[in-house]
Amino acid sequence: MSQDTVQHLLETIPLRYSGPGGAIAILKDGHVLGQRVWGYADVEQRLHLTPETRMPICSITKQFVCALLLDLKRNPTPAMLAAGTGDIDAQFEVKLREILHPELFTGNSESGLRLDHLCDMQSGLRDYWAMTALWGAKPEDEFRVDRDCAPMLARTKSFQFAPGTEYSYCNVNFHVLARVVEGVAGETLGKLLVDRVLGPAGMRTAELCPDNDKLPGPCRGYEGTEETGYVAAVNRMEWSGDAGLVASLEDMVAWEKHLHRLYTDKDSWYYRVAQPNTFADGTPAPYHYGLSRGALNGVDTLGHAGALRGWRSHRRHALQAGLSVIVMINHEADVMGAVDYALRALLQQPALQYAPVEPSPAWTGSFLDKETQLAVRIRAGSRPGELVFAYAGHPETIRLMAPTHGEAPGTTASIEGDILRMHRVKENRKLEAHRLIPHDKSFKDPSLAGTYVCAEAESTFHCWGEAGLLYGELDGYLGRGTATAMRYLGDDVWVLACPRGLDAPAPGDWTVVFHRDESGVATGFRIGCWLARGIEFVRA
Repeated sequence: MSQDTVQHLLETIPLRYSGPGGAIAILKDGHVLGQRVWGYADVEQRLHLTPETRMPICSITKQFVCALLLDLKRNPTPAMLAAGTGDIDAQFEVKLREILHPELFTGNSESGLRLDHLCDMQSGLRDYWAMTALWGAKPEDEFRVDRDCAPMLARTKSFQFAPGTEYSYCNVNFHVLARVVEGVAGETLGKLLVDRVLGPAGMRTAELCPDNDKLPGPCRGYEGTEETGYVAAVNRMEWSGDAGLVASLEDMVAWEKHLHRLYTDKDSWYYRVAQPNTFADGTPAPYHYGLSRGALNGVDTLGHAGALRGWRSHRRHALQAGLSVIVMINHEADVMGAVDYALRALLQQPALQYAPVEPSPAWTGSFLDKETQLAVRIRAGSRPGELVFAYAGHPETIRLMAPTHGEAPGTTASIEGDILRMHRVKENRKLEAHRLIPHDKSFKDPSLAGTYVCAEAESTFHCWGEAGLLYGELDGYLGRGTATAMRYLGDDVWVLACPRGLDAPAPGDWTVVFHRDESGVATGFRIGCWLARGIEFVRA
């Protein structure tokens, strides 16, 4: 690695991700090799970004909450010491049971849900940010922690998989974790973070600011592209624990220096969290205490990305190489791609090149995952030998190794006739999906229209339309949602479009699998997306 490479990155990253503005810093062994800010904090007011400009760091907040939890276990507050028990871990577990719905424990006594499962994204709970679509939220609606989260938890009564067995990103985990910390420690999350994490790390201006409608100026977040133009993003959602921290580039550089120091200390929380983690079956798990593990051609890295409407951020530490890259932007470009590009250049690990493989024609089409009841849609990619899979929260590109076998980071896939098999390593899931066959009778079935209800979520779904042109409307405790189109895939499977959610990025299309009685009339359906699946509705 040379200083020329660093300088090249400081010049090219802003060109690739210009937008309204952004910031980048590159560190080696805790020392800054270079940093740069570009563009505007506020394009309307023509205010430039500076290294001191604060921006939301979004879900990067999660690792700070985990650092706080581990510090409290080592250094309890007076309230914790006064609780009369020397078992600090037990205090947190008792509070967890107080906050979550009792049916998650009494109705599922074998589940064994623990605080660690929340910290590792292995809880099996559905993400409330996705569920807000089923509760009738519109994209620009308010969502308040004090007003709206208690009803959310009251409607969270079951799991989408057994705790400890799989990975699924879930903001409920860290919302609850923050409430557990506050309840046990006897102090607010914001004060605890400043006193125990931000302050010791030297992050002078970082603070918890949960309300995205009242962020500290002058920076604003933007939606759009250079082609469509940028407009100020409207974001009225509160996050406290799952997101909520605001920080400047200077603050984030201080955090990175702090982590580099901690990594040299085998007794530190960061060194311990950086060690490999597993699922209950002993399989390696990629996520541990607010940090996501990944590899670049065998180089071990640890970090986290963040995304809210109008904002993107990412920080990643190549552990053994002692390299770190931070990128923060006030628009919605591919910040993870920016960090990946920078680290590959610094580590001299270019993306692997493959000879194009002609795909089997069996790939193209729609499939239904038998277990999760989620649709997998496959189309040709933009380059020869690539396929694009729509299954999780965003399209994934699979590169073909053979006509019927493809791979992507953390995923393998194969096709055999009408059977699709995938191994999603990160999620610890092996799935088998069957091809969906369109039928004109199902496509034009008038019995699909009607009103359906989900008792657990207290959500109502109005299906309206005819002759294959269906629309879905969702109502719940958050209001009356925006009507969106449904698209037929095959058999009795449709997708409900979700182009915009309460925050960004949206949870993606929802798979709707209708059920019928013996006479062939639709009696209900199962709906789900990658973040929230296995939700049953019955005809009212």
